[in-house]
Amino acid sequence: FERDMTDVSATYLPQSDGSVQVINRGLRGSSGQWKEAIGKALFTGPSDKASLKVSFFGPFYGGYHVVALDPNYRWALVVGEDRSYAWILAREKSLPRESLDAIVQRAQALGIDTQAFIWVTHTNTDPAHQP
Repeated sequence: FERDMTDVSATYLPQSDGSVQVINRGLRGSSGQWKEAIGKALFTGPSDKASLKVSFFGPFYGGYHVVALDPNYRWALVVGEDRSYAWILAREKSLPRESLDAIVQRAQALGIDTQAFIWVTHTNTDPAHQP
C-alpha cells in the first residue's frame, strides 16, 4: 500500500463479531489524491495474542503478526507470513532515531530484509482526520 504514497495511516476498529476493520489511507504521489483501502482482520488464535490474518481482497488473507511491541504501545513491528515483508506501525508520525535504529536491528535479527523498508514521509494533513 505504501508504494508511491506519503502520509500513510492505518486505523484499526474492533467490530462486534470479533473481527477488526482495517482502514489504510495515504496520499498518492503520482496523482495527489488520497487513496483508501478497507480490509478485515481476524485473529488466528486467542484475541489477546497479536496474530491475525488480514484481507483487503475478498477471500485472500495475509499474515499479520506483531513480533515486537513498545512497552508503552508507541510502536509495533509487524511481519507477514514468512518474514518476506514487515512494517513498523507507530502512533506518532515520527519516532526518535534511536527507537527506529533499535526496531530495525530487531527486524534484522529476525532475518527481515530491512533494505526493502519503504520509509514514508508525513507532511500533509489527511482531510478524513480533521477534527
